[in-house]
Amino acid sequence: MKVELRNNLDFLAGLLMLAIGGGAFYMALDYPFGSSLRMGPGYFPRVLAGILMLFGVFVLIRGLITGVPVKGRWGFKPLLFLCVGLIAFGWTMEHFGFFPALVALFAIVPLAGYEWNLKEVLILTVFMSAFAWAVFIYGIGLPYPLLGTH
Repeated sequence: MKVELRNNLDFLAGLLMLAIGGGAFYMALDYPFGSSLRMGPGYFPRVLAGILMLFGVFVLIRGLITGVPVKGRWGFKPLLFLCVGLIAFGWTMEHFGFFPALVALFAIVPLAGYEWNLKEVLILTVFMSAFAWAVFIYGIGLPYPLLGTH
């Protein structure tokens, strides 16, 4: 049985996980690893990257066994808007703060879909911004400026 790799759903997903995990592991190599008792700044990123790569190997092998094809065509519009939304979030976070970055993210990412409703986007923005504030600013205590920079 010959498995078509270019159109194999799990094989491609496994490759993507391996690539992201490998890139994250490589970027974390500059940080000291430490040990389980005294974790260095490179410990957690490398462990998570390793776990992601293990999942990638598992999914890749499952793809070789099952050979489930990708249904439909590649969605370049969703890929474009998701990437632009993440880049806009990072840039806006650095220059304008936490809440404007979330607004930018929630304004751009819904454009990746085929249905867009202003009311739903506004409700999502308000509730998810409040949730993100509660978790990251209030709960964990991350020092992100809410509006503007430090």
